[in-house]
Amino acid sequence: MNLNNQPTVEQLAHLIAQQRDTVDCHILWVCEDGDVHIDRLADHPGESEFEQTRPNMRARLKMYRRGQGYLGKKAAADTEYVGRVLQTLEGVWGEVKEVKVVDRYC
Repeated sequence: MNLNNQPTVEQLAHLIAQQRDTVDCHILWVCEDGDVHIDRLADHPGESEFEQTRPNMRARLKMYRRGQGYLGKKAAADTEYVGRVLQTLEGVWGEVKEVKVVDRYC
């Protein structure tokens, strides 16, 4: 999913559904090209260490803590929630194309 190509709620829901909320903490982030990623934090002790391994990161949301219900098939089925996340991403992307990181909850 790319924020420059008019992303849809369905595309973001697909990304969210692919993750397992009960296994690890995750970070949803956007690279300099506008591609949206969701990565596990299993190999990183914290958010700042995660950022150091992603030099092309331009924006990210706050960490999704394990077991909180923000990711997975059930979360992806909540179109209102997914729509809020997409709206937040699009708003942040419009602000930060040249900024390293912006933390936001949605």
